Amino acid sequence: MTQLAAPGFVTLPSRGLWCQNADKRSKDLRNGAIVASSGQCGQVTAMGWNWVVTACLGLCLMALPVLAQDGTAAQEQSSRGAVLDGPTPETKAQPNDPNLGSVTRLPLPRYVTLKGVEGNARRGPGLTHRIDWVFTREGMPLKITAEYEHWRRVEDGDGAGGWVHYSLLSGVRSVLVSEDMAQAYSQPDEKSDIVYQSELGVVGKLLQCLPDWCRVSVEGEKGWLPKSVLWGVMPNETYP
Repeated sequence: MTQLAAPGFVTLPSRGLWCQNADKRSKDLRNGAIVASSGQCGQVTAMGWNWVVTACLGLCLMALPVLAQDGTAAQEQSSRGAVLDGPTPETKAQPNDPNLGSVTRLPLPRYVTLKGVEGNARRGPGLTHRIDWVFTREGMPLKITAEYEHWRRVEDGDGAGGWVHYSLLSGVRSVLVSEDMAQAYSQPDEKSDIVYQSELGVVGKLLQCLPDWCRVSVEGEKGWLPKSVLWGVMPNETYP
């Protein structure tokens, strides 16, 4: 069995030798060994060197996962810090656009309809806020003016309203006739035939809109009405 260098011995890889107190060794060479001034030297066999190299490689391989883990943790720490401290140079914060909803990024204002026969309009966006208004007309048009999480601030044709849960609203479009005995035409032209007349406050299903006209269905009758006599569409809106 080959004896490895003990404490106080220095290995000399270039010659396969070890010597005690090698810093005091002389340059005399006798039988393949360096003679130290105050100690002894011996020959290290190839088997011993192989064992040393293997041990060193094993330690290096064991250290690699730890280094990799530390590197990953540092990267995650850096990412978390970037999120907490603000946008990174690669990710710029989008400016707030008052014309888009903060939740849906859909246009504001926009029109929807009441899904059921009743909808509570609250003073604030949450169930803890008091009810200021109750909508009781299914399918009536409502205008969304603000968003907060699952809540939408809406108002009717008279400007009354509040915060309503989004589940009470529908994307199906309707309009409110804002002029008494409004005339509906067969074509978007006042010279065309009159199809029907609607009383003030009638709610109809919106079918189509041009820049100045909308086609509306009221109790099964379909006709074109000027936008000026309707509430529930934007002035220059085309639909669908």
